[in-house]
Amino acid sequence: METISRTKIADLFKNKPFGTQVNVKGWVRTRRGNKQVGFIALNDGSTIKNMQIVIDLQKFDEELLKPITTGACINVNGLLVESQGKGQDAEIQAEEIEIYGTADPLTYPLQKKGHSMEFLREIAHLRPRTNTFGAVFRMRHHMAMAIHTFFHERGFYYFHTPIITASDCEGAGQMFQVTTMNLYDLKKDENGSIIYDNDFFGKQASLTVSGQLEAELAAMAMGAVYTFGPTFRAENSNTPRHLAEFWMIEPEVAFIEIAENMQLAEDFIKYCVRWALDNCKDDLQFLNDMFDKGLIERLQSVLKDEFVRLSYTEGVKILEDAVAKGHKFEFPIYWGADLASEHERYLVEEYFKRPVILTDYPKEIKSFYMKQNDDGKTVRAMDVLFPKIGEIIGGSQREENYDKLYTRAKEMGVPEKDIWWYLDTRRFGTAPHSGFGLGFERLLLFVTGMTNIRDVIPFPRTPKNAEF
Repeated sequence: METISRTKIADLFKNKPFGTQVNVKGWVRTRRGNKQVGFIALNDGSTIKNMQIVIDLQKFDEELLKPITTGACINVNGLLVESQGKGQDAEIQAEEIEIYGTADPLTYPLQKKGHSMEFLREIAHLRPRTNTFGAVFRMRHHMAMAIHTFFHERGFYYFHTPIITASDCEGAGQMFQVTTMNLYDLKKDENGSIIYDNDFFGKQASLTVSGQLEAELAAMAMGAVYTFGPTFRAENSNTPRHLAEFWMIEPEVAFIEIAENMQLAEDFIKYCVRWALDNCKDDLQFLNDMFDKGLIERLQSVLKDEFVRLSYTEGVKILEDAVAKGHKFEFPIYWGADLASEHERYLVEEYFKRPVILTDYPKEIKSFYMKQNDDGKTVRAMDVLFPKIGEIIGGSQREENYDKLYTRAKEMGVPEKDIWWYLDTRRFGTAPHSGFGLGFERLLLFVTGMTNIRDVIPFPRTPKNAEF
């Protein structure tokens, strides 16, 4: 074949250099035609749109064309022309075709028909080749770029926190252990406790549940930092909202209090949504048309209004009033209850009809590091609640007073030996500071309109599932 440098299909649709010889390479989505002419829909992953390759069958050996079936990978030289057909504005009249790899129609699982999400999870190694997952994973990239750009433009530093840790930041205890010990022959002391002396780190170590505590240390030196990395929870939660391995974005900022923290969260999430609308038009339109007819409208509505600022106490009162008027919730609502997703969604979708930032939660249901209010009952926590998914961001002003933090950690059973270094930041030049955490996949659920969190990460890790 003549050597012409490859052009991505996305660039051909964008620049439309009609009348020029072009080269495209990609995977066959479909092939159809009649005795005179064949049509191949070719996709190279750069856009949701397929490039139509038109083949004049007189010009090609029938035996060469036979193996070009759905899933095959081909290299095409041809003339880019304006398309006469509906649905696309450009097509390539093929002059030379080379087959890189065939896909046996009897065994290739992605034939031209609708596939269920469950089936596609079973072939996660092939699902990026579908329109849906191509769109989702391109948007995943774009959201990562939006996040880094947002913080970089505001003078934050990207700070890398450890993935292996010896501290349980949330006190939840649901951590994956990391060990080099022989699990068939564990040495134990007289109390039956495992002896970790010979383990790699000489102590019990786990995969991190959050980079927050380390990010706070960095904020106490660099002013404003953010983490963006994988986190792990060994919760046995088989729900459409939980993963055992997911990505978290956690900004920590010195010298800001709860009100500025809420504003930062609102600005941040609006920036990401605007980025999606500006940079992912074709993918969003596809997901809107195929999965969630209200997706684009919902994204635009988030940008329109200020988020509601609401105290937990006022929120509970609204929910109790709803129950009194006959609204049925699955879970009971009372002051002191940890709100369920249905409660959060009622406030957002039915009562206020826009995102809500809920603040000042009872201290009993929040972590030890949150700043205590003067009432002795609540802490300066904040959760950003969104339509369709409930909580998307959780954060707080952090407790900067050493004595209060030490006492609260003790009350909640967090061992001092695990957090001595964290307490030190309150002993040496403490300062007011705040931060929050955004589950990256929760953001992706919102911007893609997908309904299951397993469908916005390439290889989901869930109970009893670690394939690929």
